[in-house]
This record gives sequence, C-alpha cells and structure tokens, in this order.
Amino acid sequence: MERDDERKLAELKRLIEGARSAVVFTGAGISTGSGIPDFRSPGGLWSQNRPIEFDAFVSSAEMRREAWRRKFVMDDATRGAKPNAAHRAVARLVETGTAAAVVTQNIDGLHETSGVPAKKLIELHGNGTYAKCLDCWTRHELDEVRRVFEATGDPPPCRACGGLVKSATISFGQAMPIEAMERAHAAAEAADVFLVLGSSLVVYPAAALPVAAKRAGAALVIANREATDLDPYADLLLRSDLVELLAPYSDAP
Repeated sequence: MERDDERKLAELKRLIEGARSAVVFTGAGISTGSGIPDFRSPGGLWSQNRPIEFDAFVSSAEMRREAWRRKFVMDDATRGAKPNAAHRAVARLVETGTAAAVVTQNIDGLHETSGVPAKKLIELHGNGTYAKCLDCWTRHELDEVRRVFEATGDPPPCRACGGLVKSATISFGQAMPIEAMERAHAAAEAADVFLVLGSSLVVYPAAALPVAAKRAGAALVIANREATDLDPYADLLLRSDLVELLAPYSDAP
C-alpha cells in the first residue's frame, strides 16, 4: 500500500470515529459487490432493459406490459443478491449511532436487508422489491403481480381500488417523492460528515445533497471508482473497492 493510500485510510478512520451525525449516501457502486451490475455501463442489462418512462406507463397498456416484462427480466438477473461487507458496514455505522441517516439512490432493498431500520433509511428512487397502486398506494407483492402477468399477459389492477399497479420505484418523468427529499435535505444539512459511496453523482436532484451538506459545514468524503463532478469539493477522495474499503467497519465492535 502506498503512503498516500495509508494517509487517506487513516483520514477516513478519523472522520468516521469522530462523526456524531454522519450521513451515508449510496449509489450503484455499493451493490456491485453483491452481484448487481451498474446498469448504466454500456451493454449492461440496464441498457438492454431500460425502464419505461412514467407517462408512457400510465397512458399505454402496451407500455405497461413491456415495463413489467423488463422488470421481471431484471429481477431474474439479480435474484439471490445479498448485502455485502459495505452494506453491513453502513448498517453498523447506523447501529452505533455514528450515522444519523442512510440516503440511497438504489432500489435493490439491500440496505434494509442489511439491518438499516426504515426510520433511518431514505430511498430517493423508491424500492424495486415490491409494487404499489398509483392511485391508493396499496402495496402489492411482486410474486402476486408476476403470477397474474404470466397467466394473462397483463399486470393485475389494484385489488383495493382497481388502479394501475407499478413497481414502487421512481421512473423517468415521475415526480420525486417530496417527503423523502425533504428528509434527505434535512439530514444533509445536519451532517458533520457526508460520506458518498459508489455514486457517480450525475443524477439530480439527489446529486445536489453533497453540495448542501458541504455548504452547511460537513466534511465531504467521496469514495467512487470513477471521478465525479463534485470531486473538487471533497475533503477526502477514495478510489478503493468499497467492499475492501469498508470491510473493517462491518464487524467493528
């Protein structure tokens, strides 16, 4: 290990151990170690099964069928994914009180599975492990939707009101969840350390959160494989594999 790497790891340790209201902000890079590919990579599953835009989903039965077909292709490709050491480290930071909140762009549900309680977890882009009615917000399990879809070729209507049932994710063109964004902004502005893990920081408005935290006085740490537009504002930059970087914190006493 080079001396600069040792210095950066020591600085990360100092910031984490000194934090009292850290916020962890995660993107797709934290889940690649669980076998979930970064869907924005050229030629990847995401590029071949790009989500249907929200307006098209709402207005077209054909597009709804195609959206669900693509959804199930993606689910089959990532079935069995489990939290990795980086997820467990984040959960541990929450458990010990070091992290006040986990804000994620991911829809894979792995933070919840790793043990982050719902009251500490802010899913900005929703959750792809279940579905909801767009009218009454009744929850529908994916197995239930899939059984009907495979039997009839169409997704079922909401069992409560007859409305459209959609994966509980935020699609392109769909309004961001107001409550989640408000919680995320409040957490960012109250943070003493804002730790970005595996996000390219190109999707807004989520990518504005590190800037809000920095302006409010937080130390900004960016750990991502590739450079981001916000790197010049970071107090600490790390290019390490996230599983290796955070493994020491996953089982820390």
